[in-house]
Amino acid sequence: MNKVILMGRLTKDPEVRYSQNEQGTAVARYTLAVDRRFKRDNDQQSADFINCVVFGKSAEFAEKYFRKGMKIAITGRIQTGSYTNQEGQKVYTTDIVVEEQEFAESKAASEAYTGGYQPSGRPEPSTAVGDGFMNIPDGIDDELPFN
Repeated sequence: MNKVILMGRLTKDPEVRYSQNEQGTAVARYTLAVDRRFKRDNDQQSADFINCVVFGKSAEFAEKYFRKGMKIAITGRIQTGSYTNQEGQKVYTTDIVVEEQEFAESKAASEAYTGGYQPSGRPEPSTAVGDGFMNIPDGIDDELPFN
């Protein structure tokens, strides 16, 4: 079984590109800073920086709503790979292929890290992949009938 569950803060806004196939699938990449549970005496690093990749509608969601500093939770799987760089050296990679992603803190708590980012225009709800629940974006709280 290959299952990963992480919660951390985005180190920068997601980078989105589109594949060259007929559909032009969105591919988003972001890095999560995940706090370490314990700190060793001589260890200067208190977080791990984990590369994540997400595809399709979930990638478009990440591009639209995720910003540097936001705390998010993801589930996915580890995927390793390798390539040869321009100097002819083999480089090994480890990424988390994201299957589910969600906000992990309130809008108010997130604004302390993101500088109060507000998406332009009225945000549109998007359907989360696979779980059947709709993610309600920030900014429409006043319009909901059950506050």
